[in-house]
Amino acid sequence: MDTTRRIILKATMAAGTLAVAAGANLLTPSTVLAAWPAKAFNAKKMDVAMDAMTGKGRPVASSDIKVEAPDIAENGAVVSVKVTSTLPKIESISVYVGVNAFPLCSSYVLSNQMEATISGRIKMAKTADIVAVVKSNGKLYTAKKGVKVTLGGCGG
Repeated sequence: MDTTRRIILKATMAAGTLAVAAGANLLTPSTVLAAWPAKAFNAKKMDVAMDAMTGKGRPVASSDIKVEAPDIAENGAVVSVKVTSTLPKIESISVYVGVNAFPLCSSYVLSNQMEATISGRIKMAKTADIVAVVKSNGKLYTAKKGVKVTLGGCGG
């Protein structure tokens, strides 16, 4: 069989599959995208963002949560963060920076089969604590790590 013919057949099959999926409303944003907690991510104060994500409960400090970040960030626009926990039955992990214009940086919903480790890069407006809030077995726990921002920041 000619290779160009195979490419055309594969493209035709892919286009047909997409057309059927679109016709069955399987490609609408409400079915493809995850739930977006807009109130939490749009909050301008840390306590409001935390309440929107976790309810009115206040987290207690836990040594079972480790927040890894540099002591000094040379560029606040890119700060590496890693959060790990050994708490049982972790449901979610959220990362906050209270001095940012929008304190909630990220939030992850985890299943029991997942390792309780998240990592990524966040923006920091200025020197502050990175606060991790972990929901485990229906209760809230927290840990934090101070980071000194020397240049930039998310504001410039």
